[in-house]
Amino acid sequence: MGIFDFLKGKDNEPKDSKATLTNLVNGKVIPIEDVDDPVFSQKMMGDGFGVVPSDGDIYAPGSGKVVSVFPTQHAVGLELDNGVEVLVHIGIDTVELEGGPFNTTVKEGDTVTPDTKISTVDLEGLKAAGKENTVIVVFTNMDQVDNFNLTTTGDTDRGTEIGTVSAK
Repeated sequence: MGIFDFLKGKDNEPKDSKATLTNLVNGKVIPIEDVDDPVFSQKMMGDGFGVVPSDGDIYAPGSGKVVSVFPTQHAVGLELDNGVEVLVHIGIDTVELEGGPFNTTVKEGDTVTPDTKISTVDLEGLKAAGKENTVIVVFTNMDQVDNFNLTTTGDTDRGTEIGTVSAK
C-alpha cells in the first residue's frame, strides 16, 4: 500500500494496467516496423502500430483523455486510462502541410473512447501533396509500458479490437 493510494480512487483498487486497443480507422493494420519512416519503424519514438487508411475518419484507439492537439492538426496526444501515452500521427512528413488536409475534432482535456472521432483527414489532399497517409499510433512513454501486443493485422474495420498495451 503506497502512501498516495487513496488518490487512485475511493475503492483503493489500482487502475487496470491493461488497455484494449482498437483500430482507429478503417484500413490495413501494419506492425510499426513496416511504417515507411525510420523515426517510427525503428521505434525511436516508441513502440506501436500503423494503419493504412481506406477513409479519413480517425477515432481514438482506446479510452482516455486528450493531452495535446498539435497546432498543425497532424497529430493528437492521448493518455489512456492506464496511463500509457499515445501519439496518433496522421501521415508521414505531414507536419509540413500546416494543418491543410486535417480537421481535429477534439480539444485538450476531452475524454475519449474508441467511439470518439478525433480527426478527419482529406486523403485526396494528402495524396495531392505527395504524402503517405499511414496513421501511426506510438506509445511515447515506453518507460511506463510493460507489454504491447498487436494481435490483429491486415484489413480491419474501425473499432475492431487489435491488441493490448499494459502499464507498469
